[in-house]
Amino acid sequence: MITVRQRRVGKSADTAEDQPSEEKNVKPDGKILSDHAGGKLWNILSITVGGIVAISFGLLTSVYVATLHENDLWFSNIKEVEREISFRTECGLYYSYYKQMIQAASIQQGLHGLVYDNKTESVRTINILERMNVYQEVFLSILYRILPIQQYLEPVYFYIYTLFGLQAVYVIALYVTSWLLSGTWLSGLLAACWYITNRIDTTRVEFTIPLRENWALPFFAVQIAAITYLLRTHLQPVQERMTFTAVFIATFLFSLTWQFNQFMLLIQALALFILDCFDMLPTAKVTWLYIIQISGLMLVCVLQFFNSMILGSLLISFNASVLIARTIQKNLKKGGLLNRLGKLILHILLVLCLTLLINKFIKKILNLESDEHIFKFLKAKFGFGATRDFDANLYLCEEAFGLLPLNTFSRLSDTLLFYVYIFVLFLMTVAAVIVAFRNLSGSNQAQFMEKMEECTVTLKPDAAYNLIHTVLFGCLALSTMRMKYLWTSHMCVFASFGLCSTEVWKLLLKGVHLYTSQRTHVIKYSIPVITLLYISYKFWPGIMDELSELREFYDPDTVELMNWIKSNSPNTAVFAGSMQLLAGVKLCTGRTLTNHPHYEDKNLRERTKQIYQIYAKRSPEEVYRILRSFGTDYVILEDSICYERRHSRGCRLRDLLDVANGHVMDGLGENEPDLKPSLYPRFCEEIKKDLPSYTLHFTRVFQNKTFHVYRLAKHK
Repeated sequence: MITVRQRRVGKSADTAEDQPSEEKNVKPDGKILSDHAGGKLWNILSITVGGIVAISFGLLTSVYVATLHENDLWFSNIKEVEREISFRTECGLYYSYYKQMIQAASIQQGLHGLVYDNKTESVRTINILERMNVYQEVFLSILYRILPIQQYLEPVYFYIYTLFGLQAVYVIALYVTSWLLSGTWLSGLLAACWYITNRIDTTRVEFTIPLRENWALPFFAVQIAAITYLLRTHLQPVQERMTFTAVFIATFLFSLTWQFNQFMLLIQALALFILDCFDMLPTAKVTWLYIIQISGLMLVCVLQFFNSMILGSLLISFNASVLIARTIQKNLKKGGLLNRLGKLILHILLVLCLTLLINKFIKKILNLESDEHIFKFLKAKFGFGATRDFDANLYLCEEAFGLLPLNTFSRLSDTLLFYVYIFVLFLMTVAAVIVAFRNLSGSNQAQFMEKMEECTVTLKPDAAYNLIHTVLFGCLALSTMRMKYLWTSHMCVFASFGLCSTEVWKLLLKGVHLYTSQRTHVIKYSIPVITLLYISYKFWPGIMDELSELREFYDPDTVELMNWIKSNSPNTAVFAGSMQLLAGVKLCTGRTLTNHPHYEDKNLRERTKQIYQIYAKRSPEEVYRILRSFGTDYVILEDSICYERRHSRGCRLRDLLDVANGHVMDGLGENEPDLKPSLYPRFCEEIKKDLPSYTLHFTRVFQNKTFHVYRLAKHK
């Protein structure tokens, strides 16, 4: 087990609970308090001041991002249709359900409309509460209806202010996690400052407000803070029970608000598994955390009407496999080094095999294929064969799903965050390797202990968990840029903890034979203060300039399109087009869609690929037949897609469609040898020539510089 030295004074639940005994009752100025009462008074004062600073910084962050959002769009001055258009792509789709619930005649009718929805996917009735994570919109809409605030606050402001308010929760949770790890709230202050000054890489809430991650990540941060506290030693049974409850609630809320919950929790479960294998966490607590993850996800599964994608998740299979394997291998943590290593390898293989078997069995029973596009994407991304699969290539060609750009590290280095992070990560990794080796060796011999007394290397369970957490989520962020927000926010916590940690500086100073308790405390407080002063001096003027910069929302072509649809099409009309645009059509006009951006459904993916033939080389008769099979009345063509230049050749939407259809791509460049020229020209280009073969099926009813709308003929 991990070496933890016993404290000499009475137990306390304050911030200094796990500090070594020689550091007990020490002020930042290095003076030792004369008695226990003085130390207790100092701790109460420190907790009070630290708590006030945490809440203040949380609220300031909330106001900061809200101001940036207002200044960027002039949100308070633009029309309602412009506000709604500002919720781009899937953000608009999620917000539309909040709007739908607000406008419903009653809460019951609003819920009925979500459970039996026939406007999100034409000629099909789906259960929105099962398919999508929109319980937060449901809860907020009900709250808005029952609170006496309708006269003072518009529904859209109630919505966005809630999201900006969650940013306060997020920053406070990061602050508290760093505080718990280091034992000083100065660490939390530094974490909060780094989060704000690295805003470009730590959050995107101000321009993607309804995005699921902006709901989920604050709860994930709260969960990490609760786990960090849970893993401290000397907790009373009541404290443990309350902390387990907090972990469960945070895990449940995180899982309820984001469709990628199972993948994030799987990475967390892997972190717990690794640490448990090396005997660096209390096994009983790890077991309960596995159970909490499964329980939280299963409760979400029930609320989402037994969503099969949750039941078939790798997380449930993995956690169940770990618990089964542990039951089979009861003597896993006994024996010498080679014996332990052999058992460990066998344990890992057993868990992997059980996970794959259980997951395969569940998917076979449920006939589950909803997440197959994710595995196709991962297979192609990591070089296990090229693919012509349209869905996988759609992800591969998006920058958000590519590797983390190198300029991210230069931005993080400007604030010193990346440099400090690497420094702390290196020292903590060295400590973790030493502790893991010692634990696996099972070395209780007196001779070994005598050697260890000379240079004791310890790693507390809470620090060990946060180390593995940051490493695993760092790997995720490096491989997939969209997931960097899970890593960069925790990077702020981990770096600030290391800079303010007695253990980290002690390890370093002992390594260079310069350790004294007083010198450690001077460095522990002076370096963070100097860092804070540097950050304030360098970035405060930039933040003030950013807050004073005023812009305005401007998208006249989309506004014109939405106004035309509302004024010139029947309420029951069905619209086809790109999934990003159609989310806005649903929000702004309430019309029925053929497809939408929530891509976690196999039938929808097939439908979207068919609808996108409007940008492929297909005959007008074939495109008309496809569109009418989905009940389409109007189709919207976008020049930005038809003549796309944002992506290079091979990644343009029209190229992906050509390859999937077996046709050669446009433009100069190589094509795979089995691709053949199409018999037909590109539909989105040819339809604009008004040839008889096209006008027979399609009539242009609206156009501007960006959009072309065609009404489909209704042949008998």
